[in-house]
Amino acid sequence: MTDPYSHFKREYEHDGFERHSARRERNSRAPRVFAAGDLKLLSLALIAEQPCHGYDLIRRIENMFDGAYSPSPGVIYPTLSFLEMSAMVTCGVDDGKKCYSVTDAGRLLLEDQAQALDEVRTRIEISKRTLRGHDRPPEIQEAVYNLRHALQKHPGHWSPEEIRRVRDLLNDTAKAIIDGPDRPPVSESSQ
Repeated sequence: MTDPYSHFKREYEHDGFERHSARRERNSRAPRVFAAGDLKLLSLALIAEQPCHGYDLIRRIENMFDGAYSPSPGVIYPTLSFLEMSAMVTCGVDDGKKCYSVTDAGRLLLEDQAQALDEVRTRIEISKRTLRGHDRPPEIQEAVYNLRHALQKHPGHWSPEEIRRVRDLLNDTAKAIIDGPDRPPVSESSQ
């Protein structure tokens, strides 16, 4: 017996639905809100909660971001078409507008991808702060820029020792930030 949503899962995996890291494209000014596949999964989940029109879906996503982000119709309608072609949603007509409802295959996929959906919702909460500009003070933004610049200026001769040195510096710094001001940063001399 063939999996009723195997085409969708193949496309989902091919489209990066199973990758959970949102990346910024080089030289882009605004942060990328969704990783590949996130919008499809989120749209499917929102339609499962309540059938809706494309415009309603746009508004619901915008509300999730407290108005700081709104997906364009040029992104939402192809997403809805993909979900419909993949048999994850069906489309009917309500007051002359297309209205989308989740299918049984769509519900099965949501059950299968529950953890990925939780991660999407977590990234939305983080993105809200970033999009609203409340994420970091200017001094921290400058320091992050300096770090990126330093990595770009690295001569590119990555010996195993240099890889470990830079990796350890970055990991120690990340840990010190997470641990907060109550713990002193870890240094090589204290190890």
